[in-house]
Amino acid sequence: MAEQLALVIGGTVGGLLLLLLIGASCYLWRRFCATLPYEELPGTPATAAAAASSGQRDRLCQPQARTPLSRPPGVPFVVPPSLQGRDWVPLHSGEWAHTPWDPRPASELLPHNPSGGLGDACKVGAINPELYKFSEDNSETEFPAGCLGRLWFSVEYEQEAERLLVGLIKARQLQGPSETCSPLVKLYLLPDERRFLQSKTKHKTSNPQFDEHFIFQVSSKTVTQRVLKFSIYHVDRWRKHQLLGQVLFPLNNKTLAEDCRRIIWRDLEPESLEPPSEFGDLQFCLSYNDYLSRLTVVVLRAKGLRLQEDRGVVSVFVKVSLMNHNKFVKCKKTSAVLDSINPVYNETFSFKADATELDTASLSLTVVQNMEGDKSQELGRVVVGPYMYTRGRELEHWNEMLSKNKELVKRWHALCRTTEP
Repeated sequence: MAEQLALVIGGTVGGLLLLLLIGASCYLWRRFCATLPYEELPGTPATAAAAASSGQRDRLCQPQARTPLSRPPGVPFVVPPSLQGRDWVPLHSGEWAHTPWDPRPASELLPHNPSGGLGDACKVGAINPELYKFSEDNSETEFPAGCLGRLWFSVEYEQEAERLLVGLIKARQLQGPSETCSPLVKLYLLPDERRFLQSKTKHKTSNPQFDEHFIFQVSSKTVTQRVLKFSIYHVDRWRKHQLLGQVLFPLNNKTLAEDCRRIIWRDLEPESLEPPSEFGDLQFCLSYNDYLSRLTVVVLRAKGLRLQEDRGVVSVFVKVSLMNHNKFVKCKKTSAVLDSINPVYNETFSFKADATELDTASLSLTVVQNMEGDKSQELGRVVVGPYMYTRGRELEHWNEMLSKNKELVKRWHALCRTTEP
């Protein structure tokens, strides 16, 4: 009986000692793992130095070489040395979170801005709207009231081959007689109106896409005196042509200066059905800017001129003169157009004129023909101005210009034969 009791007591003591040994081994193993230092992997950045005081609770630890790592209370892990030096922020739930940290300076993380400091730069990760801005093209969205349509085309002149390359691109918002508009375009090189090139007919569309190319053979000496004319027609089911509008584009030196393909757009204009007056007609625009005290004249075209052919026609130009109390102030001239009774200019001139001078100022536009021997012949003249000098259409044009500040007012005027002042 005593032997059995001794065996039970010995087994119990042995079991307790075994449990204590296992517990002690687990405790020592956990302490050993907790104090095991991390080794830096090859190629990792150097450990960042931190110099925070011992009283700061929001810093994780002070990394020092080969010292046991510590952690703030509540963090159930040890941060490796490569991640030490980051700021740790206590959360309301008792957990800890770190704020982003990078050993590089803040200036390296921000986009370079040569015109300003770091305060003007965008934040990291933010979208910079300046990179996504494109030049606005309103040519297909903004059409003036009463617009007959708009035409896009390209012009290029090859000097060596003496060829004018014209690209017919597209047209938009054509005002056809019905919704089933079938447009085609005829191309002329004025003053020759007998020969023309013609595009294909686009059926049942007011916004045709042509994408066709045409070639005119014209010498380099006369190309700057030519005018490119586009006439757009609607073709009905009986194949009759109805004019929708036209575009006149002078081929001056400025247009052909660049040795490359230029894409241009112009609004269609109606064809004038009124017969020309006795000495011809002149079309021009007037505009006045009261803020800049600037009077602008745009000489567009003339028609039905009575040239003195027996005296040897050289060229025709328009002389624009600003007058005040019938006294000459300033004069400007357009370029000369060769051998045409319907010359096209499209040239703009500006004059300095105070608003107080407009009651006594006037504009004189004179069409002049150059002849052989450095002689000239006046073909006709138009005077526009206040009631002191003009009546009728000329007075209406002047008053409409004053009532529509900064707007171009366009009109036709009949030429009259008068002697120059």
